[in-house]
Amino acid sequence: MVEKYYITEVDKFHDTIYCHHEAMGETFIPTHLHEKGQFLYTEGGIVYVKTPKATHYLPARHYLWIPPGVEHSIHPSSEKVIMRNIYFPIEKLEDSFYFDLAIYPVTELIMQLLVFSEKWKGNILPNSNDFVIAKAFKLILKESSTIKLPLSLPYPNDAKLQEIITFLNDNISSKILLPDIASKFNVSIRTLTRLFSKYVRMSFVEYLTILRMLKALELLIETNKSIAEISIDVGYNSVPTFSNIFYKLIGVRPVSYRLMNTIL
Repeated sequence: MVEKYYITEVDKFHDTIYCHHEAMGETFIPTHLHEKGQFLYTEGGIVYVKTPKATHYLPARHYLWIPPGVEHSIHPSSEKVIMRNIYFPIEKLEDSFYFDLAIYPVTELIMQLLVFSEKWKGNILPNSNDFVIAKAFKLILKESSTIKLPLSLPYPNDAKLQEIITFLNDNISSKILLPDIASKFNVSIRTLTRLFSKYVRMSFVEYLTILRMLKALELLIETNKSIAEISIDVGYNSVPTFSNIFYKLIGVRPVSYRLMNTIL
């Protein structure tokens, strides 16, 4: 079995910046980790990144920063999904930004630098001009990435809550109310509220809202359904309400997001 670049090459040299851009060619990258911090930008499909603590959804025009030493697996919707990866050496005393796994919008400046990085392949050596530019890229990430996208859903370590979340996933288009869920699963409203607070560190409504927005993002990218149809599919009878909530979480309207989902 031939080991992949992310196992054999990324950390071969501690002081280099490593770059790899290409179509996935596979629908699953197994759990692994890097000594370097990873900038991950994808296009052309849906990508989930799973860590021991949560599942992170990476939508178009956003990037995921994965700190050094964080185990993760990558789950794209298609082999044709393009991954753009840049791996940076991170020292222990660097800014806390580089040790926080998070999703951020891609600014125009980051996008231009990403386009420029198309010519990079493999290790970028410290004595090269490209290294200076790549190092500036790393600094610009910290300075321009001020808004985290709250599109990560923790995986609860509780059997009852796992069962409830499975039900929510399977019935996302339905009208879902906290008292009804409590009754269906034979728990009190107080207990259900406590379970969400303890195991996923958010309220029932917050969790359900993010779950619905994740499904909406998927439908916007992978189907030709209208905004009204998608709104209904994720549990909203009012398109303006759906659009406003989407804007609050994602930063753009659903129509604009669909137009943004283009390949460089």
